[in-house]
Amino acid sequence: MDSRLNAFLERADAVLARLEPLLPATRPAIDWQHCLAARWHREGRSGYLQPLAVSLDLSLADLIGVDTQREQLARNTRQFVDGLPANHALLWGARGTGKSSLVRALLAEHAGAGLRLIEIERDHLADLPRVVEQLAGQSQRFVLFCDDLSFEAGEGDYRVLKSVLDGSLERAPDNVLLYATSNRRHLVPEKQSDNEHWEMVDGELHPNEAVEDKIALSDRFGLWLSFYPFTQDHFLAVVRHWVGVLAQPAALDWEWTEELEKLAIRWALGRGNRNGRCAYQFARHWVGLALLESSK
Repeated sequence: MDSRLNAFLERADAVLARLEPLLPATRPAIDWQHCLAARWHREGRSGYLQPLAVSLDLSLADLIGVDTQREQLARNTRQFVDGLPANHALLWGARGTGKSSLVRALLAEHAGAGLRLIEIERDHLADLPRVVEQLAGQSQRFVLFCDDLSFEAGEGDYRVLKSVLDGSLERAPDNVLLYATSNRRHLVPEKQSDNEHWEMVDGELHPNEAVEDKIALSDRFGLWLSFYPFTQDHFLAVVRHWVGVLAQPAALDWEWTEELEKLAIRWALGRGNRNGRCAYQFARHWVGLALLESSK
């Protein structure tokens, strides 16, 4: 009897040894008192929150030329952090104009008051109910942040997002808010045929109802903030700001000259865009080159 039992236990140990690598690893609970941000990772049919080490060096004052958008989102976030009613926010518009940076700056502004940031990719939106379930009941206030959110025609993930945002039993708890950025105002492709209500479109008997279904997603966001392409003066103002910020720690002696202005304009022309990201990249290039030359 003992020999058969030992043989069975040995076989069981062998089976477990083969199965163990296939099982998801045990993830320790996140200490939200010290963890400021996390990212949702898909793992098999479930997933987990991975703590992130974030830098809080970006402030709201670093966002130049988007004063209206900055103030509206900052006010909404203050309401949320203070436990007051606040809206989900959609930041849409031209790329590189400060949409994502604004959310990062708000984390730096309110982390001490309990604000936390959770990044979730657009392809993982179907996991939103699982993410929200892990955050419910926590004392901190969580902003779910989805960058570059958009959907192609025929995709159904946006219906999961609609359910979590509003109008279902799976709606987010009071300590969870969603901030999303997108290049599309309504998050889904819009076609000219969408407005041709007087004729059948692709066999659709009531095409206006399909349009309403698309727009209903963006309607779930109570706060819409629009970001527009930079003018040249706006671009140069951002360049000047970042040159000053980057030059200060190195005690670089510099001044704003016509030559520096022309270099910045040529940099933007060479990249085919004129936005905040381009301005920051030029400032890093110029300050780094200036420091290299001064060290010779």
